[in-house]
Amino acid sequence: MKVLIPIKRVPDTDQKIQVKPDGSGIVTDGLPFVINPFDAIAVEEALRIREKSTDTVEVLAASIGPEVCEQQLRTALAMGADNATLIQCDASLDPWNVACVLRAFAGRYQPDLILMGKQGVDDDLSQTGQMLAALLDWPQATFASKIEFLGSGLRVTRETDAGLEIVRVTLPAVVTADLRLNEPRYASMTSIMKARKKTIERITTTELGVTIEPRLQLLGLEAVPSRRKSVRVGSLDELLVKLRAEEKLL
Repeated sequence: MKVLIPIKRVPDTDQKIQVKPDGSGIVTDGLPFVINPFDAIAVEEALRIREKSTDTVEVLAASIGPEVCEQQLRTALAMGADNATLIQCDASLDPWNVACVLRAFAGRYQPDLILMGKQGVDDDLSQTGQMLAALLDWPQATFASKIEFLGSGLRVTRETDAGLEIVRVTLPAVVTADLRLNEPRYASMTSIMKARKKTIERITTTELGVTIEPRLQLLGLEAVPSRRKSVRVGSLDELLVKLRAEEKLL
């Protein structure tokens, strides 16, 4: 069985994110980048599938972007992925183009399951998995909080606004991971050192036969100031008075 894990390189959200003065993007100087947290959850789930399976399971991590994405691929290798591929592309990508590249790559790799994060924490678009499933004409299960193998398919528990929903899909399929699917493991220092020596395959979008055609245009970014303020009160009665006053203002 082959499991493909798309990896996205995103800014570390634990750091302070600053917008460029001209609003053309964020300031990246000195800003650390990490694996998209939802993608890390997908990597962890693939590793657990491999550990529980009695059959051979190959876990491949793939990232689309410039050379700097190698760092996140090596993190996936340190976690336990078997192989990693960097799909070289310097162009800015929207979900549609990412889905097109992944479709072409899946045609070459022939995975049985594509397991990916439900969204990137940098743009929160949550569209790539759905578009990829449509392009491949595969069944999909999004926002997965539990994955179970049943025969030749999966039973996936989905998190929705209305509660939990259980769906069954046949393989091959696209599944997007939600926050409560698992907690990703930390890579040991030994694994990190070994991952540095592993070979990362490189391929271009041209070799995959994909032409990047942006469907979205970034017009500008703006930092929104926080409206929250902290006020210390001396008693419960004073707190109630302030809350009533705030309610009237609303």
